[in-house]
Amino acid sequence: MTTNKWRRLLPRSAFSQTVFLIGSLLLINQLVSYWTVAVYFIRPSYEQMNQLIARQVNLLFVDEIEIGRQHLTLVDALNAKVKDDGMQVYSQKQARDAGVDKATYYGFWSSQMSEYLKGQAEVRVMQSTHLQIWVRPPQAPSLWIKVTLNSGINEDELSPLTLYLLVIGALSVLGGWTFARKQNRPLKRLQQAAISVSRGNFPKPLPLDGSSELIEVTNAFNRMASSMKQLEQDRALLMAGISHDLRTPLTRIRLASEMMVEEDKYLKDGIVNDIEDMDAIINQFIAYIRQDQESQLVPTQINQLIQDVADAEINRGIEIELDLQDCPEALMKSVSIKRVLSNLVENASRYGNGWVKIQSQTSEANISFVVEDNGPGIDENNIETLFQPFTQGDSARGSIGSGLGLAIIKRIVEHHLGEVKLTNRTEGGLRAQVWLPIE
Repeated sequence: MTTNKWRRLLPRSAFSQTVFLIGSLLLINQLVSYWTVAVYFIRPSYEQMNQLIARQVNLLFVDEIEIGRQHLTLVDALNAKVKDDGMQVYSQKQARDAGVDKATYYGFWSSQMSEYLKGQAEVRVMQSTHLQIWVRPPQAPSLWIKVTLNSGINEDELSPLTLYLLVIGALSVLGGWTFARKQNRPLKRLQQAAISVSRGNFPKPLPLDGSSELIEVTNAFNRMASSMKQLEQDRALLMAGISHDLRTPLTRIRLASEMMVEEDKYLKDGIVNDIEDMDAIINQFIAYIRQDQESQLVPTQINQLIQDVADAEINRGIEIELDLQDCPEALMKSVSIKRVLSNLVENASRYGNGWVKIQSQTSEANISFVVEDNGPGIDENNIETLFQPFTQGDSARGSIGSGLGLAIIKRIVEHHLGEVKLTNRTEGGLRAQVWLPIE
């Protein structure tokens, strides 16, 4: 469980993973570089400086017996022996007045100084315009010796090493981010083009840039999109030609039926009904091929579309129950979604037992509508195949039409990046639910 939690925190996209990898490698490189410089360059310099200070402190206490014979205080005697202007001896009170309490204690320097002076020593450091090193020697624990170095470190300024590492790190991260962004830009463009193709829109050929692998993938995608576009155009032309050629003889048959005598009226009515069914099938062919590209996405209130469809069906004598919740507007092709609603209501009224219910619902990211009937339902094993073109339901639901109704519904919904699902109601009948993204 913990592993999965940490795994969710890791970056998911290729761009963020690349930036994370480069950033991690640079951080490790910076830490190793800092540790290397500190251990092999800075630490030896500090050790050498510490050793020189310890040697000077030892020299102060070489003639400690002679100091006592001069009848001077230890502080004055030691200061008299100091030949370096940068070193001075203080008593405890004098040291406090000079600011020893403000100096920072360094354990590493103290332990090293204790080794050099053969006893327990304490080292404190104060950084100002000059570097002040305070030493409490084991030979005289009540005294403080201050060593002032001319080349100090200013607290308000970054050391050259830290500044160097920060600049190199920032430039490296910026370079890695730019490289990753450049490498992932073709992938983002490819993703957007694939979504466009899935919605039935074929973009212009994508530019061939990026790595050699990305160029090969982009080139293959361009060829695939071009082939799909040509196939779609050929199919549309074929279906349009067939529909046109079929309508001409149907028109002649209808004209011929109008000239039939009154005694053959029953035969004439049958011919007219067959012609109307064939004309409706041809219209479905055209609607399926057209893919509803004639309209644009506009903010639409789904409840208004449901009300319009319900009013039209009620006028035809169909009983419709409405259960509409407050839904926000969503971007959609209103004509296409209205066709989806009409097809679902028509199927429900055709295969049901005179009762149809339409509901609307909303969630954080989607709006949805449900169309239910009280008919015999459909075999669970056949539900998924109903969305395939020219597929009809089982005998329980009849076999009227061309089998394109649900295929058209699925096609329109998928162009809206939505989802449609069919399920059997526990009370009997079929339930069709459509989800559409709000944005």
